[in-house]
Amino acid sequence: MLGLGKTTKGDFLSSEDMELLETLGGYLGIAIQNGQLYASLQQKVAEYERLKDFNENIVESINVGVMALDMEDRIESWNAQMEVMYAVPRWQTMTQPLKAIFPPEFVEEFNRMRQNPGIHNLYKFRLKTPAGEVRTVNVAVAPLVTRKFQVIGRLVIMDDITERIELEAQLSQADKLSSIGLLAAGVAHEVNTPLAVISSYTQMLSKQLQGDPQKSGLLEKITRQNLPRIRDRKQPAEFFPHQWQRDWRCGREQGDCRHAGAAGTSVQDGQGRSGKCACAQVAGDPGKSGKTATGVSESIPQRQRCHAGRGKLRVATMNGESVSVCVSDTGSGIAPEHIQRIYDPFFTTKTSPREGQARGTGLGLSVTYGIIQEHAGKIRVESHPGAGTTFTLDFPLSRKAVHV
Repeated sequence: MLGLGKTTKGDFLSSEDMELLETLGGYLGIAIQNGQLYASLQQKVAEYERLKDFNENIVESINVGVMALDMEDRIESWNAQMEVMYAVPRWQTMTQPLKAIFPPEFVEEFNRMRQNPGIHNLYKFRLKTPAGEVRTVNVAVAPLVTRKFQVIGRLVIMDDITERIELEAQLSQADKLSSIGLLAAGVAHEVNTPLAVISSYTQMLSKQLQGDPQKSGLLEKITRQNLPRIRDRKQPAEFFPHQWQRDWRCGREQGDCRHAGAAGTSVQDGQGRSGKCACAQVAGDPGKSGKTATGVSESIPQRQRCHAGRGKLRVATMNGESVSVCVSDTGSGIAPEHIQRIYDPFFTTKTSPREGQARGTGLGLSVTYGIIQEHAGKIRVESHPGAGTTFTLDFPLSRKAVHV
């Protein structure tokens, strides 16, 4: 409303003045209305941007990978968890076709699921990333629809369960080792009695045959081999800093485990391996930790090629935040269907051993796994059929106490 009085000279407004004012009033009303509409539009845009940012923050904050595709399977959205899981930044994926970013195995499964409407799930899919890692993911593919239920694309959700699968495998292995531990305790009880008798009579015979060096030497070897095994079965592992050094070559194996204030202990198994690696101080039981590399090397397929000169058995060490021992060969590798069972008690592939090879018991790697877990370490395996196998054993370094 526009209210006017007389002119500056005190006269009343003429009809021409009224027409002019009415015209101007129309324009002023339109301008005011436009201003109000523009302010309302700005408010709506700000509200839209706020909701958009809020929704994007939700998508970016969840701990699963979220990817949106258009109807031609071009990537339109790629959240932060996808960047972390798949090791590809967002800017490299936007507007790119799915087949240009993901491996053919995943694209094939995606095309199979998209043929049917609705939501589809793919469980425990092993996804190879451009970084060379293999992640285990649960995948859900759902149609992307508008408020009017018009399909405008597809929503792909990936849940990385790699660590969960590894934890489940460790728990399963722990249950298996617990069962084998109960069995071993019963067997050890039955074995200790005859071993104790053998040890006692051997020491008695040693005193009676002190004048015969040859027989005394044989009895002394029996005693040396017998007593440590009796003690190992009766005593739990003793953890203290010690130096671990192993020599490996194609001839024999020597292990030298030295701990503070005690004499060195020499171990020989006569299996024909040797070489050299540097010493490193780890906290653990010298007798048990010294058995891990031996157990791993005995499980590597076709290790006998080392003796025939047709292959290599290599042992290397690395020192950093932990002590890592890598045992690898150039043999036939481990079959993919066996790789998940190699730590299972009594699982062995040496059911039909070659000439000169002993039949496997299936306990070597399960015992090794238990020892490494007891030392708060880790064991990893990488094997490619026809290209060899590598076991990596990680032991935490011993830390010296700091007195303040």
